[in-house]
Amino acid sequence: MIDSLMRQSSDSHVFVLCLDQQTSDIITLLAIPGVTGISLAEVETEELLQAKKTRGVAEYCWTLSPCLPWYLFENYPEIDLLTYLDSDLLFYSPLQPIFDEIGDSSVAIIEHRFAPRLHDREVNGRFCVEWVTFRRDDEGMACLSRWRDQCIEWCYYRLEDGKMGDQKYLDEWPDRYKHCHIIEHPGAGVAPWNYEKHTFGVSAMGAIIVDASPLIFYHFHQFQLLENGGFDRLSTFYTSVCPEPDGIYLAYESALTRTLERVRTIVPGFSGGLRSSRQVARRRWAQRYLPFTLKEAIRRFLRY
Repeated sequence: MIDSLMRQSSDSHVFVLCLDQQTSDIITLLAIPGVTGISLAEVETEELLQAKKTRGVAEYCWTLSPCLPWYLFENYPEIDLLTYLDSDLLFYSPLQPIFDEIGDSSVAIIEHRFAPRLHDREVNGRFCVEWVTFRRDDEGMACLSRWRDQCIEWCYYRLEDGKMGDQKYLDEWPDRYKHCHIIEHPGAGVAPWNYEKHTFGVSAMGAIIVDASPLIFYHFHQFQLLENGGFDRLSTFYTSVCPEPDGIYLAYESALTRTLERVRTIVPGFSGGLRSSRQVARRRWAQRYLPFTLKEAIRRFLRY
């Protein structure tokens, strides 16, 4: 994600929240220009440490979503505009069209844009916390502060009282904040939950096109790297209706392979995050064949 971002927006500065010491060490050793590692200890407050006791790993990561930008605004007064990004993105063309669209807005968010057959999933959140922009002005900071407080108070992997993780809080923003902009560029936020409704192509210059516009970024939800050097792209929940856009995934797999090789020059044998191909195969089988109620019970037990 970082390498692709820097290619498409070379004047960006990226702050990486490092959730463990090895990540912090690798970020330091890679010494990528324009990248600063932030340790978890720097961001964690007593409130966060208390919340951590009641959260699963994913739930705590979601709790941190607004806490990192809040920390950065507090400690880097030169920052005027800040965008939170999920790490499982790849950028395929310049980001400037998105920022041109955002303009002077105080807040910018993007919808999931679910395919018609998945529209019922909007109950879990109309917007996706893959790209969230805040400006250092009264409205931007008020929005970020409220979201941070909300996530520290409640951020769980379940739909409850109009809440779901960190993302359903965003549903009220367009009505609550006058200068909240909803990103509309068709090449932004393409993902497994919406790719089936898009038409893809390749320009004369070899760039990927989505609905006659350049693809800016794709969100690789569910994607996994395997210990045998392979990749697991998506479950049949998505691909049984429409195959994934192969060119988009091939570019990501190539980028991940290069990055893994680069990391292994620093940490030989690095395998952080690589999944067992057998375990992934079993999980995909379960996703395809087990009854929904049983899958829900397993999910709650494992606290994904």
